[in-house]
Amino acid sequence: MSETDVHGEAVDWESEDEDSDDSEEEEEEYTSPSQPPSSSNFDKDRHLVYLQMMYELLPHHYQSQEINRLTLAHFIISGLHFLGATDRVDKDVVAKWVLSFQAFPSNRASLKEVEFYGFYGSRSSQFPIDENGDLTHNNSHLASTYCALAILKVIGHDLSTIDSESLLLSMKNLQQDDGSFMPTHTGGETDLRFVYCAAAICDMLGDWSGMDKEKAKNYILNCQSYDGGFGLIPGSESHGGGTYCAIASLRLMGFIGADLLSNDSSSSILDPSLLLNWSLQRQASDGGFQGRTNKRSDTCYAFWIGAVLKLIGGDAFIDKIALRQFLLSCQSKYGGFSKYPGALPDLYHSYYGYTAFSFLEEPGLSPLCPELGLPLLTALGI
Repeated sequence: MSETDVHGEAVDWESEDEDSDDSEEEEEEYTSPSQPPSSSNFDKDRHLVYLQMMYELLPHHYQSQEINRLTLAHFIISGLHFLGATDRVDKDVVAKWVLSFQAFPSNRASLKEVEFYGFYGSRSSQFPIDENGDLTHNNSHLASTYCALAILKVIGHDLSTIDSESLLLSMKNLQQDDGSFMPTHTGGETDLRFVYCAAAICDMLGDWSGMDKEKAKNYILNCQSYDGGFGLIPGSESHGGGTYCAIASLRLMGFIGADLLSNDSSSSILDPSLLLNWSLQRQASDGGFQGRTNKRSDTCYAFWIGAVLKLIGGDAFIDKIALRQFLLSCQSKYGGFSKYPGALPDLYHSYYGYTAFSFLEEPGLSPLCPELGLPLLTALGI
């Protein structure tokens, strides 16, 4: 399994890290016995070198991730912003490149059809228009659209220049009767990842006409498990990524506030104390966070679970010293972060390593907007 596994066109932000925990063969593939002991400091200079290298040329290992090129670009460019180095990219070139991936309807009548006019994940999923000016294949995707808008916000592009009307009107076509979202109009899994993408897209564009928030809220609440966490779909096991998507979406939609834990739980739409207990139990003895019960700690869950605790006001209960030590054990001598200690770094875990250190208030890093997973000032449009 690759470092950023794929479900359809979307990078599987969370569940890929769980499925591979029991594979000794994969662990051997990425383990580097010669790697020196972890540093006691966040090595910003090495991370800058790592991201700059990735910005200029992706290694051949990412060939299988070509369809997720926009997502990989988001990890790189937003990562550089966390490190205070967006001046290292040509913002005009980046904006032009990202905007070239948006799908457009041939006419206004097309918006009443079932297609979604968002952003493609890469050039390989973008087909040319026919002689009548119509799209022969429209594979624009919710996750790619989230990443496209995230990049544009990070580089300071004015999102009002985007055809948001077509994007949002057509995005409503992806919402299902139960409130969930398909990632693309051609089908795919319907789960909390794409509810979150839809909510984040509406928030970044400042327009909630693209979804029925009440339906989405009901779907999210149906995904909460008996133990307080959230599964990716109703009835599934509580999962760190699913829980983040649930809580961040509810916050973005305005259904919960920052004072969730201090409110009377009887008046809340969910049980905050049960959620707090489940989330805190995900911090393992090595200081890292696991995504599910009885799984190994993993760099990315420092963000997925840490952000949940931040959003509900429970981050004061985290053992931040132990978490920092775990993250440093995953810091590569080449720059970037790996999934586990001693493994090779990859863009997915590197980005969420940076967000985790931002959450831990590492000096020199941009502060974090936990509900969007982006630098705070970018999220605020500053």
